Amino acid sequence: MTHGFDKDYWDRHWRQGRPGSMNPPNPYLARETGGLTPGTALDAGCGGGAEAIWLAANGWQVTAADISSEALARAAERAAASERLRWVEADLSVWSPGARFDLVMTHYAHPAMPQLEFYDRIAGWVAPGGTLLIVGHLHTPGATGHGHHPPAEASATSAAITARMDDMAWEIVTAEEHLRTLTAHGGQAVPLHDVVVRATRRRFPLPF
Repeated sequence: MTHGFDKDYWDRHWRQGRPGSMNPPNPYLARETGGLTPGTALDAGCGGGAEAIWLAANGWQVTAADISSEALARAAERAAASERLRWVEADLSVWSPGARFDLVMTHYAHPAMPQLEFYDRIAGWVAPGGTLLIVGHLHTPGATGHGHHPPAEASATSAAITARMDDMAWEIVTAEEHLRTLTAHGGQAVPLHDVVVRATRRRFPLPF
């Protein structure tokens, strides 16, 4: 089944979610950003806002963008009033933030454009010396649906992501693939296949 991942799709997705429920911040976030000096950050496809809220609580000035007004409403309800958080409803396949950030991150976001092209697009929003953090669904054979079994068009491998990053412009810090287990509502264990890529934009591109 081909997914459109447009605004209607994501608004339905969030309306069908459990009211009041909130997943904790992605476990890779603290590991990959804990050593960074807080500055400006963009959460591209922020969903329910767990990662954006965590960053703001840890000193970052965060712009959190998502196409779904339903997701943003839930996120804003969960977040304490903070001058460090700004929620933006935006189609990330066409929207431009008009600035560059010290950290650009995305966690399982699937816009209405090819997944790897989306990663290329958000990479352009990283300031020199800044960090790009991608946490996505690992492409696994036979995956057909969203959630814990994402379709091929919404997944990637670490090699596919890093192959698109120019060595002269980027230093790859992390390029990993993991299998972890979530406890779903109802208590059943659900396997989740992750790809994690962190890269630093070089302040000065390497010479030929």
